[in-house]
Parts: sequence; structure tokens; C-alpha cells
Amino acid sequence: MSYKADNAIIMAAGASSRFAPLSYEVPKALIRVKNEILLERQIRQLQEAGIPEIVIVVGYKKEQFYYLKEKMGVIIIENDEYRVRNNNASIYAARDYLKNSYICSADNYFTKNPFKLTVEDAYYAAVYAEGETEEWCMEEDSSGYVGRVQIGGANAWYMLGHAFWNKAFSEKFLEILRAEYHRPETVGLLWEAIYSRHLDKLKLKIKKYERDFIFEFDSLDELRLFDSSYINDTKSAILKKIASELNCAEAEITNICAVKETDKAEAAGFRFVYENEVYEYHYRSEAWRKI
Repeated sequence: MSYKADNAIIMAAGASSRFAPLSYEVPKALIRVKNEILLERQIRQLQEAGIPEIVIVVGYKKEQFYYLKEKMGVIIIENDEYRVRNNNASIYAARDYLKNSYICSADNYFTKNPFKLTVEDAYYAAVYAEGETEEWCMEEDSSGYVGRVQIGGANAWYMLGHAFWNKAFSEKFLEILRAEYHRPETVGLLWEAIYSRHLDKLKLKIKKYERDFIFEFDSLDELRLFDSSYINDTKSAILKKIASELNCAEAEITNICAVKETDKAEAAGFRFVYENEVYEYHYRSEAWRKI
């Protein structure tokens, strides 16, 4: 049986604090990768596939996304709980739109267009890990659907990229989400975690892609490996200021990682390495120091 896609839901509400400090200045989905705005590229790919409706779920720095309504004709809805809940809140915010729907992350980069208007079955995109991985690994059951999901594994297909929910999956998932949404233990869960607890009721296949088809950048250092323009020009006013004060090139600032406050969705600052010394920068004070 095949399904005609009704729409795509793109989750863009999170703070992406690991992508420090660029995500402090602009939402990760709106950074430029190889001369294209990351989210605009994904919207364009969906539109080229004929997807009739695209819904963007925003939260963190939400005002920066609204230009897309006029420029690209998308629908924007707000997830007001992005600070206190994981991405299950974005699914809940988009609940009235869920039908035969693509479920996408705003920060994925697809080297080729993965979207089609007609889809054979509900699925989650995956790439293969040779050797050990800490990603969410999936195994097929005897009927060809996902029968097991676990965090970490080896020589396995793991979740990366988009998913497609047919209407039956959407209805069943929303039934489960509504029943569990207000439980304290649900607050911090990814929608994938909720899905993995109900594999007997929620049927997805594994859509297998080559490793160089789907990319996700969790840090500036990872992005630099994909887009070399960021090596010497980080596009970050914060890093440019630090480089100027250190009298060094931006390329010499590496190993950047966020420093989070325990009760905040956003990071308090970040650490970085310069000449084998570790430094820490704090957003509030706009100051950095060697630690």
C-alpha cells in the first residue's frame, strides 16, 4: 500500500546548545551551509517533491523564523514548552496537522533530495554504523518492521534524518502521546523514545541510506569538516572577538563545547581550546578566561 504525503512537520524549536556559540547568535536551522540556509534547503527539497503543506514548529529565537512565511509559504506554529520539554512537545504542538506526514529535524542536511510525494510505507531514515556507535540503533523483526530500538550498538542501522508517518501511525502515536503527555517522566523524552516503548502498536520500517546522504552537525568542529569555509571564518561575532583579543586566527580556536546551566534549555557559555590551553566563555558577562 502506498500513501500520498499530506504535509511535512519540521521541528525547529530547540536551542541546539551544543552548537555553541553559533546557536547563541542564530538558530542552528538558520545557519548557512555551503552557501545555503540549512532550513531553506530542506524546505526547497520538500517543495520540489510536491509536498503541499510545510509546517515549521518554532520556539527558541522564534522571531527569526517568521520571514519564511512570506519567502517560502510555510506555516509556522509555536512550541511554548521547548525550554522545559524535549521534542515530544513539538509533536504535540503540531498535533492538528499530523496525517500522512513527514517528520523532519530542521538541522539535517541532505546531499540529495530524499523526499517523495508518494511513499510506500511509514519509516524512519537510517544509515549504517560500521563498528560501535552511541546512536539509536534499530533492528527489523520478521515482518520487516522495527522490532527493537536501543541506544548504542555496533554494526547496525541507526536513526538519522527524517521519518514518514502514515495516517494510522499518526493517529496511534497521538493517542499514546495524549495519554502520556502530562506524566512527569514524559517531559524529557524524545518522540523516538516514546515510539520505542510501543513498537507493538507503532509500525515503522527502516529506510536505509548511504552514509554520505544525510548529515547532522552537532558542533562547529563537525561543521568545519563538512564546510571548510568555517575553518577560517566562523561567522560568529563572539568567536571573532575572542580571536581578536587572543591575536590569533579563528581556525586556531577549536574543541568548542557548550557549558550548560542545569535548569536552562540554553547554554551558559562554552569552552574552547587555543594552543593546548582550555578557556571558558560566559554569554552573560561576555567574558572569557583560561581554566
